[in-house]
Amino acid sequence: MIALSRRGFLGASAAAAASLILPARARAQSARMSLTATTRTLDIRGRAATVWGLMDGNGRSGLVLDPGQAFAVDLTNTLTEPTIIHWHGQIPPNAQDGVPDMPMATLQPGESRAYDFAARPGTHWMHAHIPAHEMLLLAAPLVVRRPEDVAADRQDVTLFLHDFSFKPPAEVLAEITGGASMAGMDHSQMGQDGMAGMDMGAMGQGDMMAMPGMDGMAMDLNDYNFDAYLANDRTLDDPEVVQVDKGSKVLVRVINAAAATVFWIDTGALTGRLVAVDGEPVQPLPGNRFGIAMGQRLDIELNVPAEGGAFPVLALREGARERTGLVLATPGATVTKVANMSDADHPAFSADLTQEAALRAVTPLPERAASSQPMLMLGGSMMPYVWTINGQTWGKHSPVTAKTGERVEIMFHNMSMMAHPMHLHGHAFQVVGVGQNRIAGAVRDTVHVPPMGMVTVAVDAGEAARWMLHCHHMPHLSTGMMTEFAVSA
Repeated sequence: MIALSRRGFLGASAAAAASLILPARARAQSARMSLTATTRTLDIRGRAATVWGLMDGNGRSGLVLDPGQAFAVDLTNTLTEPTIIHWHGQIPPNAQDGVPDMPMATLQPGESRAYDFAARPGTHWMHAHIPAHEMLLLAAPLVVRRPEDVAADRQDVTLFLHDFSFKPPAEVLAEITGGASMAGMDHSQMGQDGMAGMDMGAMGQGDMMAMPGMDGMAMDLNDYNFDAYLANDRTLDDPEVVQVDKGSKVLVRVINAAAATVFWIDTGALTGRLVAVDGEPVQPLPGNRFGIAMGQRLDIELNVPAEGGAFPVLALREGARERTGLVLATPGATVTKVANMSDADHPAFSADLTQEAALRAVTPLPERAASSQPMLMLGGSMMPYVWTINGQTWGKHSPVTAKTGERVEIMFHNMSMMAHPMHLHGHAFQVVGVGQNRIAGAVRDTVHVPPMGMVTVAVDAGEAARWMLHCHHMPHLSTGMMTEFAVSA
């Protein structure tokens, strides 16, 4: 492990940032790529922090593939612990999906493993499928460019988001699951309604609606206050400044790799167009603020004014004042410091499904009848800290079943007071229902289900295998909020 000086850290960060925006001809790659799980040192607010990472053969974080390039990667584990990497958004053969012992064992220290499959285009990412390892930042961007990306006269910029604690992940998880950290709970309100510790998963919707004082219940937006919120490994004390041209077009690829934080992406003075989610194109949705849950990705197109300037693109922690981000700046522009905190709390993204309901896929799934329509009740409580699917934790779960080629419509019905970003491995699905309304929504692999909300997704069952289906909130996952999509031939 090499500890970087402040200047060395900044230089390395600039090189890593530049690697995300180089043209294809400058990123010539050999037939096979290498990826190493390793340790690295970050400078976070003047304090050295040892974290983990996924570095390519040139020492840069993550991978960028050109159109048509196969995912031909040799992964080596140089860490002192066994781990395993999931290719989030890709659809590999099940054996290469990257879940411990399903079916492949973890990668031992010093071991290498080859991965070979057709790459799914779009903005994706890769991360350890062990919650504590992901919380150590063992994650990186995985961008697969389309021919349109190469042809487009625009600059690519990646915005990779993390929440970070100086404490070891085991200690953070112990605080959260033990009830010592209730960052998002309004204890007085919970006390008034007598709801603290109640298992929402055990209650029917009618019971919920009939309960006195229900209207006054608070959502639990955040259950831990992290030490820092990072954009491309940096805070707003020393943000990445990406040079852009006057009058140019920029595509910002936002990836929420946080363990337990939902963000708003605020494009500030630049009106954005949301053009893809989870790597799949959507009909352009204009706006200045877009929500993104853990595991999700947003592609936002921006136009830099002809007169130039400096333009912060910020990630705002929902339900709190913290923020992070980067700055797009034209040559010679004055870059002013942006505070780490806003003047007031940012609103909840998970309060409703307005954004999800407005999204429309450019290439929807073909219309067909569903063979089955299972409902998954998402439940749980803060005290005791346990999160369930249909009242069951992983190991006691009942799989969602299908045969290869069948259309299945899964309704996620959240009966808890926390939101759940639900991620399905090995498949892309289409959002076809928000609440009681049918829509031809976005094609995704991770959908955010707000408290007391309902979202229905359609999926065509793929390879006959066991595929994970889980909440991408790491403390929820670690306490059991996972089931499987069991596909048979």
